[in-house]
Amino acid sequence: MIVFQEETIAAIATPPGVGGIGIIRVSGPEAEDICRKLFRPRKSTTHLQSHHLYHGEIISPRTDAVIDEVLVSVMRKPHTYTGDDTFEINCHGGPLILRDVLEAVVNAGARLAGPGEFTRRAFLNNRIDLSQAEAVMDLITARTERGRDMALSHLRGGLSLKIREIRDTLVDVLAHLEIAIDFTEEDIHPESDEGLTRKIRAVASDIRGMLATYREGKLHREGFSVVITGKPNVGKSSLLNRLLGQRRAIVTGTPGTTRDFIEETVSIRGIPVVCTDTAGIRECSEEVEREGIDFVWQKVSSADLVIILLDGSSPLTGEDRDIVEGNRERPAMVVCNKNDLPHALTDEACRVLRPEGAPLWISAKFGEGIEELKERIYDVATAGEQAAASEWVVTNLRHKQALEKAGEQLAKAEEGVEKGLSPELPAFDVREALDALGEIVGETTNEEILDRIFSEFCIGK
Repeated sequence: MIVFQEETIAAIATPPGVGGIGIIRVSGPEAEDICRKLFRPRKSTTHLQSHHLYHGEIISPRTDAVIDEVLVSVMRKPHTYTGDDTFEINCHGGPLILRDVLEAVVNAGARLAGPGEFTRRAFLNNRIDLSQAEAVMDLITARTERGRDMALSHLRGGLSLKIREIRDTLVDVLAHLEIAIDFTEEDIHPESDEGLTRKIRAVASDIRGMLATYREGKLHREGFSVVITGKPNVGKSSLLNRLLGQRRAIVTGTPGTTRDFIEETVSIRGIPVVCTDTAGIRECSEEVEREGIDFVWQKVSSADLVIILLDGSSPLTGEDRDIVEGNRERPAMVVCNKNDLPHALTDEACRVLRPEGAPLWISAKFGEGIEELKERIYDVATAGEQAAASEWVVTNLRHKQALEKAGEQLAKAEEGVEKGLSPELPAFDVREALDALGEIVGETTNEEILDRIFSEFCIGK
């Protein structure tokens, strides 16, 4: 996407639907002029102060008719979100009103903003770096308090500061290597190879420490997916409802009630767990139900954990065995439901199916064993690891890949220094590491990557 910063852009900044208040955001060089064309203050004023609210009306530039009663704020650069002149219209939150106000803004000289264009302008105007820009979207989409805290730390520049500290050390290393290149015949003594190696190792250790936080970061950013599967009427929908703490899935005694999957997110000790209730797996001839069962196998193939739910009040069936066998190579746990009824299954019979540990007995109907099930899900999700103690955590795959590339280049640089190779070679590797780290904060990032990042944003942010 080509960004024309001399253009003034506008968008609805509040979510779709009906609300008490809706906000139209306008930013660019013509923002204040457009405001003066459209806004009629209730109290006469010759000067709109920056960062103040004014009460009045929005007027159609074509008909001079009143569109809505509003509050307007003008915010002059550079102290704005985008770094450009900005004004915001707080109007009533009906879709029709928002549409008409936005149309009036466009008719007065603005154009509709693209996804993430306000934040992209903030990045291009050096208000924030690229990792902070990405944190904006992470903060908006955070599903748990821990995920919110991670995003907020990145938005405040925690990750950026760490990256810049590492890059400063590497710049120092590179300077000494380039001195060795330029003055090999002169009586100048750059830092010893041992000193350079020590600095490179320290930076590499920092990068490894950052990479070690990625599992936790990814978990909080993307969530942990759990698919509940089993034959019909074992209690999958009841289990989903119990995990969510609310009635979300329809529960009946009729096999095949669930045709499509139902997906909801629950927080388990601060981790967003995406739980999916699926159609019961069985032999069937009905086309709709068969399509639903085929889709179940697609869902379980991408799950982080599969819960194979058995009916503990009934003997094992061929369908149970087929389901367990179909998930043999996947991370899965066997859970026996209906613990409130007389048992027809034994732990030994379940161990034949999945020998790794005893099955968990629960009653989805009465809540028995649910807390233990949540703990087991949490243990699988975290792999028994403690939460990172640092203020920043790597949450983004792009950042992880850049750190890995930097680590690989530093390993080459360290080897080159230790072997006494010509300083041009480790200097090249250090530059590559610097470029990789620069991709995280946006100092060495191309337009294609920027387009991909900001295309994931909502319009109006």
